[in-house]
Order: sequence, then C-alpha cells, then structure tokens
Amino acid sequence: MKGSVRFENVTKKFGDVVALKPLSLDITPGTLVTLLGPSGCGKTTTLRLIAGLESASDGRILIGGEDVTHLSATYRKVSMVFQSYALFPHMTVMENVGYGLSVKGMSKAEVRDRAEAGLETVGLKGFGARLPSELSGGQQQRVAVARAIVLEPEVLLLDEPLSNLDAKLRRHVREEIRQIQQRLGLTAVYVTHDQEEAMAVSDRIIVMKNAEIAQEGTPFDLYDRPASAFIADFIGDANLIDVEITQSGEPTEIALLNRRLTLPLSSKATGLAKLVVRPHHIRLDRDAAADRLPAEITYAAWLGNSVQYTLTTPVGSIFAIGAPQPLPFRQGDTVHLGFGLEDVRLVPA
Repeated sequence: MKGSVRFENVTKKFGDVVALKPLSLDITPGTLVTLLGPSGCGKTTTLRLIAGLESASDGRILIGGEDVTHLSATYRKVSMVFQSYALFPHMTVMENVGYGLSVKGMSKAEVRDRAEAGLETVGLKGFGARLPSELSGGQQQRVAVARAIVLEPEVLLLDEPLSNLDAKLRRHVREEIRQIQQRLGLTAVYVTHDQEEAMAVSDRIIVMKNAEIAQEGTPFDLYDRPASAFIADFIGDANLIDVEITQSGEPTEIALLNRRLTLPLSSKATGLAKLVVRPHHIRLDRDAAADRLPAEITYAAWLGNSVQYTLTTPVGSIFAIGAPQPLPFRQGDTVHLGFGLEDVRLVPA
C-alpha cells in the first residue's frame, strides 16, 4: 500500500556492535509515527534504514509494499528533514527548495512552480529570493520541510527537526509540521528524544530502549497504560512506589507500608510491583488520615501555570504538581498526601 513502511526482523550491526536488534514494525499510510527514546536506543538508526542511508544487516524493509532492502537512498520514495536543516547557504530559498527537482532533470519552469507551491504550503510565500541567513531558525526549518515535500515522497522522515529551536518556537513549528502532514495526508516518521514533543504530534509512538521496542501505542495508551517502570517514567513524570500485590485479579489488593489498598484494576500475579502515581494526581492536606502518607516539603516552587513540590515520605522522594495558586505550602512544612485509587497504575517491579 502506498506510503506504508514495514520492517520484518530487521537488524543492524556495526562490526560487533548491535545498533538494532531484530525489529518488526508496520506504519500505516497517512499517519505520523514517532520513534522516541534516549540517546543510543536505535531510533536514528531505524530512521536511516528507512531512508537508505544505512543498509540492513538482516531482515527486509518494505516501502509501499515494495522490497527496498537493497535499494539505495536515491531510488527510495522518501524525503528527509535533517536536524541541521542542511540548507545551501549560497543559494536562495527558492533554489534550496527546488534543488532536488533540478537534480531530477525537471524544466526550470516546473521547478519554479513546484518550489513556489511548496513555500506556500509551509507559509513562506514571497520568501523565495532570500538567503537562508536572512531567515529565523523556524523559517529555515520550514524551508527544509518544503524542500522535502516538493519531491512528493511516499514517506517523509524527520530527524530531531526541532532540536535547534528555543522552547516557544519548537511548540509553534511542531504544530505547523503536524498540520502540513495531516493536510497533505503524508506518511511521516519522526525521531525525537523529547516525550512532550512526541505526544503533541503523533498518531502513534514507538518507544525504544537498548536497540529494541520497549512499547508502542497511541500517546494516551503509553501514558495511561505503561507496560513497565521505564515507560511510566519516560512518558510524562511519574512517582514509582514499591508495593506488594497481595491479591491478584480484579480488583487488585496491594500492601503499601502497613496499609492495604484495593485498586479498581486487574493484575495477573502476586508479588513485588511498582505503583505508578502521576504528580498531578497527588493531593496534599494539613490533616492526617488513614489513607494519607506523612510528608515533609523539601522544595516548593510557583511556576505560573502550576505549583510544584518535592516531598520526603516513608516511601521515598515524591514529586507533586498542584493548581496554579499562591503557594499554600512552603519548604519545611509537614503535610499528608493522598491520591485517588482509580488514578494509579501497576507495573512490574
């Protein structure tokens, strides 16, 4: 199917170093899928294998149903947006966008028309005569996107495309990239180590760790139903508390310190586990209660859109986020914390 990407037990080795363990995945046409993970996890290697910039050591790669495993990058129907933008500084914006079309031997008139249409698509109509040095970082990134999409690729690849931009501009440009991808119905594979960025743009996220897939799913699935402590901690902030499952099934009973809690969720086995509590699900109160833990506030900060606390508790350090209001608690205060049992999750210890 046009625009689909399929890996069948693909591996990549650099000498004795295994950069990618046997990997199988399917990317649906017209979706934006993000490869997310820490440095060295294999995400960029996977992207370069799709692009044809690296060759697979084993397995098969299919794009649009065609086996491209041994096909060079030149003959694959993909375009790549690089982290560094890779614009030619001596060429105008128009020349940069049309460069790939010129290399393909198109007429000057057709190159001009398609380059102008590409610039209009990314909101840079009228910028064609400028040099890259005369543009902001966000505008340069959009030129790089325009250069990629005018080639009409089946798959658009984006390698850490926003890493050179400041935080506010990153948010703006990622929205633009997502809108362009959806408007054109492009299949896109996006690489980042920024989990917030991944959640903001993706139809599906593939989280990688140690050269293999740790978990994949929609942003909501990964956040609300993490399969491991690594995923819970990597996708959004999480407090991981040691507990013991004393009764499996649904509901599940756990032991937390000297307390017995019944959780409205399902578990398959008894034994040690980690309780996942998101910071915004934690409630702080002055008063003690049977279902609350004593805590001392060791750090408190008002950040405008939230209040953040670090607390010392009998189960370890806890991070909590409260509503944006003048600090109700301050460093050194003794409080008691609780959380809704319906809001927590369990992952293997």
